[in-house]
Amino acid sequence: MARRYDPERRQRIIDAAIRVVGAKGLAGLSHRSVAAEADVPLGSTTYHFATLDELMTAALRQASEGFAKAVAAHGGLTDARVDLPAELAQLLGEWLAGDRTGVELEYELYLAALRRPALRPVAAEWAEDLAALLARRTDARTARALVALMDGICLQVLLTDAPYDEEYTREALARLLAPARPGTAGR
Repeated sequence: MARRYDPERRQRIIDAAIRVVGAKGLAGLSHRSVAAEADVPLGSTTYHFATLDELMTAALRQASEGFAKAVAAHGGLTDARVDLPAELAQLLGEWLAGDRTGVELEYELYLAALRRPALRPVAAEWAEDLAALLARRTDARTARALVALMDGICLQVLLTDAPYDEEYTREALARLLAPARPGTAGR
């Protein structure tokens, strides 16, 4: 039997892995479940991704592009006249108001790095890439703090089902960006 040329197969497998995790969580992810979802032979998944960690890494890399792309697409990073805390708070609100499955999936894969060391570099990449974007408007340390704060707010919203509070987020981000007052450093 002739081998079928299918240049999009690898991408279909990644997309299928994301759908499987979105529907069944990480516990439902296997080469077999992804092959069924992608409608490809089981051997195709193991050909492209020898281990589940490799497959999860590819899925995490793809899933984690969402928010960073949204931030990069807005002018707040290049235009100093734009209120950065308001811009970021609005973007976070739009991201959380969108397809919640995608946001939950991204965080599920992101947090899987706690138990799967192979995923840690990709999880770190996400934070570093976003911090690098934010550093266009602030220093590197403050940019990392902004990422940590936004990450924490997202986790709280996702875990508690509390409504996203854009004004609270804007105020918290503004506090991080406010210049330190003399005599307050280290308190």
